[in-house]
Amino acid sequence: MIASVRGTVLAVRLDAAVIEVGGVGMLVHSTPATLAGLRQGASAQLATSLVVREDSLTLFGFADDDEREIFEVVQTVSGVGPRLALAMLAVHSPDGLRRAVAGEDLAALKRVPGIGHKGAQRIVLELADRLGAPTSAPDADPAPQDDRRSQVVDALVGLGWTARAAQDAVAGVLGSASGPVGGDEVAGVLRAALRALGGVRG
Repeated sequence: MIASVRGTVLAVRLDAAVIEVGGVGMLVHSTPATLAGLRQGASAQLATSLVVREDSLTLFGFADDDEREIFEVVQTVSGVGPRLALAMLAVHSPDGLRRAVAGEDLAALKRVPGIGHKGAQRIVLELADRLGAPTSAPDADPAPQDDRRSQVVDALVGLGWTARAAQDAVAGVLGSASGPVGGDEVAGVLRAALRALGGVRG
């Protein structure tokens, strides 16, 4: 298993990055939030999980070991593959998923594209007591909403969009939100903005 990669970022795409390791460009699939923290030409290190199939070897990258562990554990649920597991981490932080499962918050789980009511119930049932307790409180050190907006805009600019396009997309997402954006939702706003820009198919 390839547990981590470290090297120069050769390219950042909408759903993956190419990182040069020992002269080899490795394609690493990741969440929009993790990709937004990478910069072409800069050095980066990602925790990784290698998914082996009969016809493919696919490498997934994460900001830390905790994300990777959650990614691997949620795939033990019937019907959850690596793509859906990655989508879960694109919408929720590891602690956000822990709270959703522990609190049987089906609505939170259903915000992930590809998860319906029955799927959310199955996730709660099969992951009960398997994800561990959250490591932080839901509202620990929250940033003001303006700071969150700036975080998402900066991430979109880092992925190649103009500041104006990024601002318009974020404004549209936040304008359609039914409530305030919490700390765990920054990645969700980023993903929704990417979808609005036509960059991610949910």
